Amino acid sequence: MTIQTVGIIGAGTMGNGIAQACAVSGINVVMVDISDAAVQKGLATVAGSLDRLIKKEKITEADKSAALARIKTSTSYDDLKAAQLVIEAATENYELKLKILKQVDALVAPEVIIASNTSSISITKLAAATSRADRFIGMHFFNPVPMMALVEIIRGLQTSDATHDAVKALAEALGKSPITVKNAPGFVVNRILVPMINEAFFVLAEGLATPEDIDAGMKLGCNQPIGPLALADMIGLDVCLAVMEVYLTEFGDSKYRPCPLLKEMVAAGRLGRKTGRGVYSY
Repeated sequence: MTIQTVGIIGAGTMGNGIAQACAVSGINVVMVDISDAAVQKGLATVAGSLDRLIKKEKITEADKSAALARIKTSTSYDDLKAAQLVIEAATENYELKLKILKQVDALVAPEVIIASNTSSISITKLAAATSRADRFIGMHFFNPVPMMALVEIIRGLQTSDATHDAVKALAEALGKSPITVKNAPGFVVNRILVPMINEAFFVLAEGLATPEDIDAGMKLGCNQPIGPLALADMIGLDVCLAVMEVYLTEFGDSKYRPCPLLKEMVAAGRLGRKTGRGVYSY
């Protein structure tokens, strides 16, 4: 299957980023959200991002105009019927994603592939709730989508080779570097990353070093562009805690126990950049 039009559900940070990546690469997009204000805000974000690329001389004004012309915005799922692939990029909430996926599954043609941009929810479980489990897959993009090269392509137990190959080809057409992952909590990147962040909180709680020195150690000693504590503030401490709690429940292994300091900070409402205070103050 050649994917010429991609439907995207959700015009937020991930949805509009995926829309931009597709449109710049010559793929038509239908971006759907619950209100016209939401989709227009998403479109404005794409336009602003393209303006920054023009200033950096990465694209031209003509490229921007062509990309924006490829993005159709809508508040109706009916407009997704034109797509060969529909990517659900809603909030990381199982019940919400399930509701959206069932609606889309009932609406689009049987041969259409449905993907979820989840970072933690089981693809096998989501696929089982649709009538096309073999044509269901995970596409975990990373933020900011236009800049980040990685896409985790997650195969559920039921995902067919044809579905995997079509989605991998699309990711490569977007200029991304996809990796194929089996379905498991956290997939690959977050499975390694979030426990590392959690361990950094244990190190901080034990008073082994200051937050600045912990982050400097990982940046200078492991060549990471940002330290784990600063990254936790960027992700959101509540998100980090929720992921660790999922791992602890799903794997039943005490090595995934959340650090008490992380739990305390979340309880205090110190969630990172979004609240103005986490490990650091903003």
